[in-house]
Amino acid sequence: MALYLFQLARNLSFPDLLPELVLRSRNAIPWLGDLSTLDFSHAWTDRPFILTDPVREWPVYREWSTEAMLGKYGDVSFRAEAVDWPLKTYVEYMRDNQDESPLYLFDRSFVEKMDIRVGRDGHYWAPGCFGEDLFSVLGEQRPDSRWLIVGPERSGSTFHKDPNATSAWNAVLRGSKYWIMFPTSPSQPPPPGVFVSKDQSEVTSPLSIAEWLLGFHAQARATPGCAEGICREGEVLHVPSGWWHLVVNLSPSIAITQNFVPESHLAKVLDFLKTKPDQISGFHSDVNNAYELFAKKMRERYPEVLDKALGEMEKMHEGKKRKWDQLVNGDEEHVTKARGFSFGFGDEGDEDVP
Repeated sequence: MALYLFQLARNLSFPDLLPELVLRSRNAIPWLGDLSTLDFSHAWTDRPFILTDPVREWPVYREWSTEAMLGKYGDVSFRAEAVDWPLKTYVEYMRDNQDESPLYLFDRSFVEKMDIRVGRDGHYWAPGCFGEDLFSVLGEQRPDSRWLIVGPERSGSTFHKDPNATSAWNAVLRGSKYWIMFPTSPSQPPPPGVFVSKDQSEVTSPLSIAEWLLGFHAQARATPGCAEGICREGEVLHVPSGWWHLVVNLSPSIAITQNFVPESHLAKVLDFLKTKPDQISGFHSDVNNAYELFAKKMRERYPEVLDKALGEMEKMHEGKKRKWDQLVNGDEEHVTKARGFSFGFGDEGDEDVP
């Protein structure tokens, strides 16, 4: 694995080597054909997995390629990190670049720009197992939720969590992507080479993807909780809420990703919106209080689901308060533990203290 990634960082590739190593890995992300909504909600909402069947039904999977997109959308401008380029300009760059960290096309307005219909009667739709995205109750006021992703070999995203405590799916239409992922818990630090401020508002990793792979990949693969896998053409990967993940394209890639709120993670999303307003992202500027807006819309549409989530939030905070009281006011054993206490880099809602 390290040899392959070292060569990948040098712009060489051994496409037959990495899949074999990942399949043999004890960290391998499970591959499934498909899931029912019930199976997902009962057993898989907190686990990464790859589905091999749903994306192959999409018209865009059958129709999209770099050449086909150039023919239809070549003059349309898309966002590639900090610049807006016509697709034909970006594809020229993608084919000719030798950058260690290539620019990544990551556009949130592609549906409107490309006049795409989303839904069963359209060009693509969310895999059915994920159920209803509860952010849909916000209508046009929902935060940014879907992106077109295009990039050459070696491009990708450094370690991050998805915004607003949401979950996500990432569907590969062309190419393949290597993923390495870690859960978040109060007792587990961020992935090797990743540094997070105490309030979790800032994440820094002073390394390119290639540098991280060369410097920390072996250590990361030996870290408890590590999950890794290759999502290939026609497959879709599930990213659970709160999981750290890094992704790198093993070949030129076209993908669609979407964030969503499953019912099982509603409490985490509500808690994030309520307790971390300075870290909320993607909402329009006219939304002044995302928590109140979301709770109001949920009350109108799904009052019982909201009440259940609010009860879960209350229990979460009671648990935090009990831990804090034990540390501050407990017996000598607790005081001794408190002297060695340090803040954990918890998930949104999993901090050791309020």
